[in-house]
Amino acid sequence: MFRHLRPLLAALLLPLAALAQTPKTYSSSDILLGLKKLNVLGSVMYIAAHPDDENTRLIAYMANERLLETSYLSCTRGDGGQNLIGPELREGLGVIRTQELLAARRLDGGRQFFTRANDFGFSKTSDETFRIWDKEQVLADMVWVIRQRRPDVLITRFPPDARAGHGHHQASAILAAEAFDAAGDPKRFPEQLQYVQAWQPKRLLWNTGSFFVKPGEDMSGYLKLDAGGYNPLLGQSYGEIAARSRSNHRSQGFGSAAQRGEALEYFQPVKGDKATKDLFEGVDQTWNRVPGGAAVGKLIQEVIRKYDASNPSASVAGLMKSNKLIMQLLSAKQANSKIPYVGAGREQRLILVEKSREVHKLIAACLGLSITATASESSVVAGQKMTVAIAILNRSQKEITLKRVSGFLTMFDTVMQTPLLTGKVVSFSAALTINKKVGTSQPYWLRLPSSVGMYQVPDSVLVAEMSKSTSFLGSTNGEPLKPGKGVTKNFIKLTRQELIGMPENESNASVLTSLEVEGQQYSIYVPVQYKHTDPVLGELYQPLAVVPPVLVNLPPARSYVFADAQPKTVPVTLRAGRAGVSGSLALALPAGWKCEPATADFALAAKDEELTVNFQVQPLAGAAPGRAELRATATVAGQAYARGIQKIEYPHIPTQFLFPEAVAPLVKLDLKRRGQNVAYLMGAGDEVPDALRQIGYNVTLLKPEELTAANLKKYDALVVGVRAYNTVERLKTQQPEILKYMEQGGNVVVQYTVNRGTVLPQIGPYPMTMSSDRVTVEDAPVTLTKHPLLNAPNKITAQDFNGWVQEQGLYYPSQWDPKYQTVISSHDPGETPKESAILVTDYGKGHYIYTGLSLFRELPAGVPGAYRIITNMISYGKEPAQ
Repeated sequence: MFRHLRPLLAALLLPLAALAQTPKTYSSSDILLGLKKLNVLGSVMYIAAHPDDENTRLIAYMANERLLETSYLSCTRGDGGQNLIGPELREGLGVIRTQELLAARRLDGGRQFFTRANDFGFSKTSDETFRIWDKEQVLADMVWVIRQRRPDVLITRFPPDARAGHGHHQASAILAAEAFDAAGDPKRFPEQLQYVQAWQPKRLLWNTGSFFVKPGEDMSGYLKLDAGGYNPLLGQSYGEIAARSRSNHRSQGFGSAAQRGEALEYFQPVKGDKATKDLFEGVDQTWNRVPGGAAVGKLIQEVIRKYDASNPSASVAGLMKSNKLIMQLLSAKQANSKIPYVGAGREQRLILVEKSREVHKLIAACLGLSITATASESSVVAGQKMTVAIAILNRSQKEITLKRVSGFLTMFDTVMQTPLLTGKVVSFSAALTINKKVGTSQPYWLRLPSSVGMYQVPDSVLVAEMSKSTSFLGSTNGEPLKPGKGVTKNFIKLTRQELIGMPENESNASVLTSLEVEGQQYSIYVPVQYKHTDPVLGELYQPLAVVPPVLVNLPPARSYVFADAQPKTVPVTLRAGRAGVSGSLALALPAGWKCEPATADFALAAKDEELTVNFQVQPLAGAAPGRAELRATATVAGQAYARGIQKIEYPHIPTQFLFPEAVAPLVKLDLKRRGQNVAYLMGAGDEVPDALRQIGYNVTLLKPEELTAANLKKYDALVVGVRAYNTVERLKTQQPEILKYMEQGGNVVVQYTVNRGTVLPQIGPYPMTMSSDRVTVEDAPVTLTKHPLLNAPNKITAQDFNGWVQEQGLYYPSQWDPKYQTVISSHDPGETPKESAILVTDYGKGHYIYTGLSLFRELPAGVPGAYRIITNMISYGKEPAQ
């Protein structure tokens, strides 16, 4: 029974559960565009490597001009990039960039999918990428998404060679070509065929452009189209839509200006049938591709012809009739298949399910139907009760009766016979309990440990729990609904295979409202969300978070680094996920370390109450040098909990929650330093100041306007954060003050700067040409010079470059003035040595150091050598303390 329910459930869940968003409203133009799209049965899939790789203009054109189902398949979630808007890196950044892609798709009309590939950082070749990614697994994911969505045409962003400029880019094109063949071969990845049927797209094309084509290159064999048109229903050109869409990639600094007028896109044939004029030659995009579908097409065309922009509800009868015919075709297809929605005719079934979903959305839009389910609190523990306010409003003149409201994962089922009168809100509250089997709201791809190259996906995730009876009876008088007796339950789970490709989790709780509209049955699903009002931003929605009974939080991005035997305070903050939680808290440490207290009892009476326990940790004589880890664990009623909560909140994306492990690097160092007081100018995504405090420096964060020679004079060094010369405009005016500080004996350390978009042409005292040169292999052998920087106060050796994470360094200068001295040299396999990872020069009585070493990643990760290197930079030129 569950297998038969799953396709219907997916049809309800996936399209309509737009998590943590203000409920969407539709203008008459939006509805008309949706109606026209109902009569187009074609699809296209764009494929690239990262968030922000996609061609948003082409996606907007395909989705809104050609009216095709348009999707973007990104191999990764962009976890390995940098973050211009906050401190989040790695998993946190991947969640941000996932949501930025979803925000972009909401504007340009596309849909979003992913593989399990982990963005491990920049790579120079596809060979390097495939040494870290599990190529066969990524290919399987790509084939799965293609077989699921069944696109007629595949389009890649990049070529499969060095012109792509990034190993991930090359790999995405190579995989797309292999997936084009494998998707149609039932012998490839046959385990997928219990869910889907093999599918062969019509053709594969490369969306090339001026940055790939050499001047004078013959492009006569390319297809081309103008994607710069204007859509009067949307009131925008596709270039304008694309700019708004792309500007959602804020974490990467991709704010874009709108383009208007002609915009030619070129396409080079790669595989499949040749086309001479149009990308979709030979593809039937009408209802004729579904046996018996021509009648549906005629009905919808009649709805379009009669559409009244001033009275959209007049189209409801025609849409109801169209959906009834679609469901009849779907039932016929279902009867002819032993496996629901699988086997011969799978393409037609997919189309029918998708079109029925679109009809349901359009009916709600035509009725001006508003349905919200808002939780009284922002979080809940599985198994705990919560109150949900349900409000339903009919803004049309149509006769609508509310027949039933049911819960998914919340086990309530109400039978009612309430008319929805025009303009009158029907509201009631329900006491809901989320099933105990539901895990936390951790993104599904972060629930299991990952490798450097791949994420793991759980075996299954519970997505629905429905009653088989109607014994939950409720009222509309504001009283909580009371469960009756004898209720049995159906549980539906998404398997690992079904989870792969999904952009985000399903809703933790949702309601299904069953209505009667002018005598016909109609249902719509909405997620349960938390709503609040921000005094600046107004009404905001966020997902209902399912949390553990107790959350165990360590300070984020913190390493505990010991350069001596003095104890350090490790604060552990407990937060109650529910009222009345008590237990004990302890730190787990490696051998040779001491912790006081050994354990601490706690009792938290109120939900969200917090308690911070300060542990004193110190190394003993037997503590091994190097990197280890400490872990905090709370025990409640015999159950161990070792995860905290991280709230990611930015105005351009829905609020997100992560549940990181309460683990932190624990580092024992042999370290000497000179100087004590450091001035720091923050860069982008910068956690270096706290790392410097860990090794004993007094760090003062300065505002750009405070960078004056007089103010800096009291500091032993000024450290400039990553990408500050790309993002801090005030450096244009403060640079002379920084130079004066150096002239007077100051020491300036500048961390990596991107080679494009610097706020001034020369970031150092002497010329150097910034580039994109980097060493991506973390453990690439390093050749050390005899430069004094490597000898005092700490002797730097090749051992200090062991255990580095995600790139050894990036954005090395390609040319530099002879006054700069090089310090180290390294290179990726098969390349020439890169000598500018550290450049040092004297200036006046002081010193200037530029470094592209990835210290901003290594220090929070607790890499011992990174601490020794930056200490030598800050100490450079200073005499030992007397």
